Amino acid sequence: METATATSVDPRLQGLKVLVIDDSKTIRRTAETLLAREGCEVFTAVDGFDALSKVADHQPDIVFVDIMMPRLDGYQTCSLIKHNQVFRSIPVIMLSSKDGLFDRARGRIVGSEHYLTKPFTRDELLSAIEQHVQRQ
Repeated sequence: METATATSVDPRLQGLKVLVIDDSKTIRRTAETLLAREGCEVFTAVDGFDALSKVADHQPDIVFVDIMMPRLDGYQTCSLIKHNQVFRSIPVIMLSSKDGLFDRARGRIVGSEHYLTKPFTRDELLSAIEQHVQRQ
């Protein structure tokens, strides 16, 4: 089984630093497991405040952020990342259980590059990374 996993790892994802911000332990763990299996270095945060220090400490290549979180929501977190000169080029992907037009539009307004509806699939997660990390 170990060889099957090793051969399916995309070399472009090897060592890629990914930050997953979600107040749901299940979502964080699911994303972390999927991405680590692909060779990514995954960091997680429980909310926007926790995330901001991790962005500064780890300087991720891409950020996935849940919209609905306590204290600092996904829109505010994205906006703070995008208004920082050092971190504004980091792609931010919004995560939401709602698939509404308003949520997508508001995500774009604060600077997010993409929007995924939860629950997301492995392919959706990887596709978002491939689509946005290549741009940098």
